[in-house]
Amino acid sequence: MVDLPFGSITDVAGITVGHHQRAGRNWQTGTTAIIVKSGATPGVDVRGGGPGTRETDALNPQNLIQEIHGICLSGGSAYGLAAAHGVMEWLEGRGLGFPIGLMNGSPQVVPVVPAAVIFDLGRGGSPTNRPDATFGSRAAGNARRSQQRWGSVGAGTGARAGGLQGGVGTASTTVRLAESGVEVTVGALAVANPNGSVIDPMTGLPWEPSGARLRRPLADERRALIAALTGQAAFNLNTTIGVVATSARLDKAETSKMASVSHDGLARAVRPAHSMTDGDTIFGLAVGTTDLPAVGRHVALNVILKAASETFAAACTHAVLAASTIGEAVAYSDLCPSVYRSSR
Repeated sequence: MVDLPFGSITDVAGITVGHHQRAGRNWQTGTTAIIVKSGATPGVDVRGGGPGTRETDALNPQNLIQEIHGICLSGGSAYGLAAAHGVMEWLEGRGLGFPIGLMNGSPQVVPVVPAAVIFDLGRGGSPTNRPDATFGSRAAGNARRSQQRWGSVGAGTGARAGGLQGGVGTASTTVRLAESGVEVTVGALAVANPNGSVIDPMTGLPWEPSGARLRRPLADERRALIAALTGQAAFNLNTTIGVVATSARLDKAETSKMASVSHDGLARAVRPAHSMTDGDTIFGLAVGTTDLPAVGRHVALNVILKAASETFAAACTHAVLAASTIGEAVAYSDLCPSVYRSSR
């Protein structure tokens, strides 16, 4: 894994992340779980032409659910939605979910676990090897605040990004809300598996460097990179999915707006985005540890929205920069190792 200065979604207090994956012996896929034991206000925005999702209707501001404790991101295309059941069972075992009263004298909950998937079927050799409920429960069990595993892990194990190995990326920033002096943390996690590219073929560098100090690749590296970028199949089933989170206290409509604006960051980092074969979906989480000022709330919210867009763009970039070669698709770090010299 390449160490780059992006921060992490786990910098938002209460957010933990876990991965589970299998690679080798006809496997190349996995699942990533985002767990918030204290609960968070949810939101979502789906933009891609071919989404694979679960429980997105529950996140509509007009509907009942106001708090969730986990999100599941997975490989396996629509089959991979089964991983969310494992996250659901893991949460149920800890009494986390929507309370439905007592049953047989014990409190009972129904965890609401929104999920989204990427297409990675057959990339390890067998299209029938894909995540199931055990992937979700193990990913949830691996969730840590100090998560250090990024790149080609979890839901990013079988990801491809414009012909390169894709992965899971993350980023964070802290913003000050104008005159109030209140500080809010915004973090993002992206599973980059786009049909478009995160890399500008003219420079050989990411469209959105997002603060990483990178040098242009050497001439022979750039030739190999262009061959990889142009050598992908004309028809790919792909998708970029992820989560943007904040420490601010937002309602469901505001959290969904944060997810919506984060798609602007996706479109800056991945070009083109939101195609008919991308299922681009971004979830929002507002942990609610920081209150926004009552006066000028919309101004403060705009600061958060801008940070969400920039942070999600950085997470998309980090996903490709941190990836490592697993299968047929070569990682950017292996094609262009000289690019990273300025970051160390």
